[in-house]
Amino acid sequence: MSTECDRHFYEPADGHGLAHDPFNAIIAPRPIGWISSLDPHGTRNLAPYSFFNGFNYRPPIIGFSSINRKDSVRNVEAAGEFTWNLVTMDLAKQMNETSAVVAPEVDEFDLAGLEAAPSRLVKPQRVAASPVSFECRVTQIVRLADVDGAELDTWVVFGQVVGVHIDRRYLKDGVYDTTAAHPILRTGGPGGYVEIRPDAAFEMLRPEGAYRG
Repeated sequence: MSTECDRHFYEPADGHGLAHDPFNAIIAPRPIGWISSLDPHGTRNLAPYSFFNGFNYRPPIIGFSSINRKDSVRNVEAAGEFTWNLVTMDLAKQMNETSAVVAPEVDEFDLAGLEAAPSRLVKPQRVAASPVSFECRVTQIVRLADVDGAELDTWVVFGQVVGVHIDRRYLKDGVYDTTAAHPILRTGGPGGYVEIRPDAAFEMLRPEGAYRG
């Protein structure tokens, strides 16, 4: 067990005093929100967000956070729809290419050489090569604030999943096999990722009656 002398302590308002901010390396690994949207003129946008997760079972609600009001936020606010696409090891390079800062009129599907697939219930298309995609309708867009009530230039988009596409190869006896698709997740630092592989999986059942949250 470490002692207090062995611990690095800092107050974020005063800086971390390290080579790189450790915050997103500690809250890790994080699923990647690979978000597809359409602008009012029908231009496709595809962008990855490292602050992403699921927040409710029924109805299923997911959310992603955009630091600065980027194209994705403007698009989903206007249209009320988006898709989420699972990023796997095979798609890592293309996902990274869609993180480039480009003009709003640039189509990131084309930029990354990705084929798009039509959605059934929403207008934004899906990444055809992604083994799992969610079709979503926006439920809330929340602007974050600090403890003093000052509004931040950070926006959290919540969307209800209204349609789910799953490659049948990853369904085993009716159970989705998380590791089989080799998803990648964001860790920390300027370029840290981790691949989830089958040999990293283990099972641990909750106690009976345990809270699901």
